This record gives sequence, C-alpha cells and structure tokens, in this order.
Amino acid sequence: MTPQEKLAKILRTTPKVILSMEEKMSKITKKTNVIDDLIKENQKRIKRVLTYLDCKKIKAKNIRYALMDKLKNDDQKLYKLFKKPETTTNNGLKTLFNFARKSANIGFVYALKKEKAEEILRKNPPLNIIKAFKYKNIEELLEKEDLIEVFCALRFIESNKWMHEVFNKTYKKLDSNDFEKREVDLRVLSEKWLSIAKKFIKKKHHNISHLKELGVIFIIPLEINGSGETLRTFSLILHYLHELEFYSKLFEKASKESNFGKKIISLLKGEVLKGLPREKSRGINWLIIQRYLAKDNKDDPRLFIPHINPEALHWKKAEQDIEKFSKKFQNIYLQMWLELDWVGDFFDNKKGKELVSFDLVDNAMALVKKEQEIKYLYHHQEALWNKIFRAYMGDKNLEKLMVENFNKGYISL
Repeated sequence: MTPQEKLAKILRTTPKVILSMEEKMSKITKKTNVIDDLIKENQKRIKRVLTYLDCKKIKAKNIRYALMDKLKNDDQKLYKLFKKPETTTNNGLKTLFNFARKSANIGFVYALKKEKAEEILRKNPPLNIIKAFKYKNIEELLEKEDLIEVFCALRFIESNKWMHEVFNKTYKKLDSNDFEKREVDLRVLSEKWLSIAKKFIKKKHHNISHLKELGVIFIIPLEINGSGETLRTFSLILHYLHELEFYSKLFEKASKESNFGKKIISLLKGEVLKGLPREKSRGINWLIIQRYLAKDNKDDPRLFIPHINPEALHWKKAEQDIEKFSKKFQNIYLQMWLELDWVGDFFDNKKGKELVSFDLVDNAMALVKKEQEIKYLYHHQEALWNKIFRAYMGDKNLEKLMVENFNKGYISL
C-alpha cells in the first residue's frame, strides 16, 4: 500500500483525492514527499508510544486499552492535584479553573455587553424558562435569576425555533457598540438548572458548553466521578478557552466590516459551505469546516475533500497547554500525548482491521464511555487534515489563513 493509499484509507476518502491534493500543493509550495514523510512520522510516533506503554500485543483492542489505562492513570494524578474536583459547584472546581486559566493564558475576549444581553431578553422573553420556574413575567425572572445563567439555559430549555427567531430578529441588528473586551466568565450553573438540562447533556455527550458571543464557559452541575472525567473536564475547558479567543478575533474583525450582525449570526450557527467553487486547473480550495460534521453524519461528503477545522486547532492548543502544564509536576507525565492528535492507524481485530486513534481527546471520551464500548475517531481525522495543511503551509499560516478566509468559507491557493 502506498503512503497516499494509506492516508486515503485513514481519512475515509479516495486515493484520487489525496493524489490530486498532493500534486497541487507540491506545485504551490514547492515541497515534495510531504505525504510520504507524514506517513513515516505517523508510524514512528505509534512505535514510540507502544514502546513507552510496553504494549506487546499489537492488536487493536490491546492498543486501545493500553492508551485508556495510561489516561486513567493520568486522570487519577490530576484528580489529586486539583484537590478532588467536584463538578457541582464553583468552589469544587476552583483549583481546576485556576490551572486552566493560567495554562491557556488567553487574555480578554470581545464579547456582547451584559446590558445588551438583558435588553435582548426583555424584548424576547424566554417563555419556557419563565414557565419552568413559575414566574409571572420576564421582569420577575431577571430580578430573581442571574442574567448569565439564564442566557446559558436558553441553549437547553428554549426551542430551536425560538432561538432562530431571536437570532434573526435581534442579532442581525448588533453593532460594534454592543461589544466590549472582558475576561472569560468560567462558572458552574446553579443546581436548579440540572433537572431540565439532562436532555441537553445527552445530546452534547458532556456537561460542559459555552456561549461564544458572551465569552462564557459553563458547566451543568452534574455529579460525575468516573474514570477520565477530570482530564476530560480540564481539556474541554482549555479547548473552549481557545475557541472563545479564536471567535473573539473573528467578532472583532467583523466589527470593522459591513453586515456585522449577519456575520455574527453566521459564526454562531457554525455555517459550512454545502459545496466548493470550481477549482482552477492549477489551484486548490480547502474548505473551512466550523464544526465536527461527523457528529451529525459520519458520511457527510464534505469530510472527504481537502478541508481544515478550527475545532481541531483549539484541541491542539489545549493539548499543548496540557503538555506544558505537566512539565511543572514530576509525577505527572502528559507529554506523551503531544503531537498525537493526528496519529492513528489500522490494527488487527477479530473481524479484520480497525482504525485506532492515538488522539488524547478521542481516548479521553472513550475512557468515560468505556463500559458502553463507544469509540471516537473524528477528533483524530480532523486533526490529520489540519496536519496535512500545516505540513505544506506551516503552523502559523493555518490559523492566519483560517481567520482571514472564515467568512468566505474556504481558502483558495
């Protein structure tokens, strides 16, 4: 099997797509043997990890369990370091929050002013929330409940129809005067929200989410004590911190352009082009995919053409934070996971061959769901597309070109 065929198999695309991309990117960048070198590096990193883990049976299940055992051990050490974090109160996550802020070090973000957020709610009363707490009207709701918590709760209490109507009616009128620079708000919601948030948790696969336009990361106060939860919580918060920083750049860029409100709506909806413009004979377009399309449809055709994904970029930054963080503590070795986000290969199983992801996030999610035997691969595959782009264009150009071309939805080279 050629390196191009191997890469195509891992990415679930065709060798034709990879060969075409390689030919065009080589002409543009004057770089050769990039795919060959990438596959060699992939094998080198896999061998290094398996040697470190002392994994002698090179079977898919054995490798997955060795990776999860390593994560379980890492998780236990972090649990002690973070003073036995509890995901039900702000105080219970105080130490973890502090380490996350220091590790990410992102500074202020460009966020919607709180008075504007309150104005939006007054003009569009969230009837489901008002009804759930048996309040008379929006005034009583805002008087007795925290504004930010109400805004967070919109995500899992109000209907999609209500959300879209509010977006289209009010967000399109936003301008730069409605935004300000401030610190990210990192919090655990009050326990009262838990009972009506369970459906949302099931859909999201975890109890942590964020509001890009408000610069908020919030945790639904669900008590979670299983293996991998501390590392998963820590890594998710780091990821969201970098995601808020990324969208802050996009919001601020949009504030200096026309149609600011419409661009905000597009960014918040995570819109992705349904197709690409016709390529020139010598050029190539890289689609920018804002979200993990595989979560909704693993066979979405946009996943099988050259593309880059900001989500994978945020995870890489989170993993770099974790690696730097772990260097400060002698008994915690998380450096092993650095630059494994894009690494993976096929190994034997009972039915033939199985793709195994060495990505920290895929394995952390799988550890949490170990009893259900749920496997995750989409973080690794999206990180691999980003890695290919970085290999040709350089690390710095990945984010630079992504931000510059985000509104267009693709990068034309």
